[in-house]
Amino acid sequence: MANQVMEQLETPALILDEARMDRNIARMRSQVQRLGVVFRPHVKTNKCIDVARRLMETPQGPITVSTLREAEYFAAHGVTDILYAVCIAPNKMDHVMALQDQGVRLSLILDSMETARLLADRARATQRQFDLLIEIDSDGHRSGVKPDAPELIEIGRFLQDAGLPVKGVLTHAGSSYDAFTVDAIRAMAEQERAAVVHAAERLRAAGIACPVVSVGSTPTALFAEHLDGVTEVRAGVFVFFDLVMAGLNVCQTDDIAVSVLATVIGHQREKGWTILDAGWMAMSRDRGTAKQPVDQGYGLVCDLDGQPLDDLILVGANQEHGIMAHRSGKVDGALHLPVGTQVRILPNHACSTAAQYGHYSVLGKDHEITAVWQRFSGW
Repeated sequence: MANQVMEQLETPALILDEARMDRNIARMRSQVQRLGVVFRPHVKTNKCIDVARRLMETPQGPITVSTLREAEYFAAHGVTDILYAVCIAPNKMDHVMALQDQGVRLSLILDSMETARLLADRARATQRQFDLLIEIDSDGHRSGVKPDAPELIEIGRFLQDAGLPVKGVLTHAGSSYDAFTVDAIRAMAEQERAAVVHAAERLRAAGIACPVVSVGSTPTALFAEHLDGVTEVRAGVFVFFDLVMAGLNVCQTDDIAVSVLATVIGHQREKGWTILDAGWMAMSRDRGTAKQPVDQGYGLVCDLDGQPLDDLILVGANQEHGIMAHRSGKVDGALHLPVGTQVRILPNHACSTAAQYGHYSVLGKDHEITAVWQRFSGW
């Protein structure tokens, strides 16, 4: 498939614009260097060794994953320093130990005494050590222990007494995705930093070393003014960006590096509709921009150079059919694209759209497909 031109691809196809991706990586790398912390990129968005190698500090890592399948895949490609950034479930511990036996330094996270006891029991029964971080809730978004909660110290002391030293604390300011101005994102970045640093200081005051202080989301990583007290930052979607990130003013639409190539297959002219061969199986059902000031439907339609086309979006999606129409709903004067015309659609959420595909068609200059990079899915 490599060395084709894009227009020769069977659609729908997942296009990765290499120049945009490299520009996005350079932006994040420059920011992390300015902040003076270790970069532990999240690879859940790309799920591809060819992309991850451009992100990692060394061939061995460090990286962040969100599934043990990701840990397994990247370990098979020589990555050994891996953080599994989802609270560990007991039924995953056999998989964790198998990865340890392969030489992976796999860090786990937890946020409750219940999990701490389960891990201590497993460590004792198997004569194992586990690298553990306590997740901190810095914004009420999802998981974690409140930085001031008594339970934080209880968990830390329990683990230490059980012979499982606390490696550190970790947080994710997911509420940064609801911050619609750069000033609000900067404020969230400081809230994230202050919360997790405070948690680390409480643990240290209680005699628990807590060497790692880990923060991260793409918005907060890019707009943090300083990360005093933090040792590492995590981020993932920045490598591709998407319409949600553009809606937060974290990037521009011409920074979005992934798109879906689709073809016009019909029309409903009386409705102003053009029918494409890319429905929700191609784009995903993610409607992450629906709560933003500009709703992009199921995706923003672009020409083959990746530039938005006459304010067209996917207004609807069935399994294999996408309904393209003018954002305003206008029928008279709506752009008519003949059957066979190809377009590129920018996704709401790069992670969920990319997950629909087995590979990236890597786009170089002059619409040339220069490589095919395999990606994977599953748990």
